[in-house]
Amino acid sequence: MRTLVTVLLLILAINVVLAQSAKPNPPNPTWTEADRQFLLHNLIRSRDELLAATKDLTPEQWNFKQSPDRWSISQNVEHLCLWELIHMNDISVSLQIGPFPDFTQYQADELFANGPKSEKKNITTDYTKPFTYSVPLGNNEGKDNVTWFLKMRNESIDYLKSETKNLRVHYIHFGANIHQQYMMIYGHNFRHLRQIAEIKTHPDYPR
Repeated sequence: MRTLVTVLLLILAINVVLAQSAKPNPPNPTWTEADRQFLLHNLIRSRDELLAATKDLTPEQWNFKQSPDRWSISQNVEHLCLWELIHMNDISVSLQIGPFPDFTQYQADELFANGPKSEKKNITTDYTKPFTYSVPLGNNEGKDNVTWFLKMRNESIDYLKSETKNLRVHYIHFGANIHQQYMMIYGHNFRHLRQIAEIKTHPDYPR
């Protein structure tokens, strides 16, 4: 009997937890000035760190690969450009569709907060199946990839400095909101900065 009671109490506790987790969030979350400054700080910092990491590289350094199946520094920057373009298109479409202030099943920022810290290696085509559009071709010169990256990043920074819309009620396919999409952008940037640093520590990297 005692075992049965214990099991019933455990089931009740699980149901309470599930009910709480399924409870809708309050409608109309607010995008604050602190949110704006948080995004600007991380977008600017990750941009500036990329500029510092790629400053004055020789063609040999730009194109060095740790192995034939790994990307060069130039390809890492090109890949950042490709994904930045994809994210910016999502943000543009979301703004054109308009806000959804009554949507209550939005995600917490914590789900998007580990980008800069995550050490897990990802395979980019896992996110683009059956296509490979996020794989860099490696045909651009490294400095041209930086120019491309800067154009898009600076447009985002300028946009966020003056935006007055509530970016927390503009959603990307009812997943991330625009604030969280920008969290993914700078997190992705930091991830590839670590890859660039790893390339530079290779014993065969040109000095």
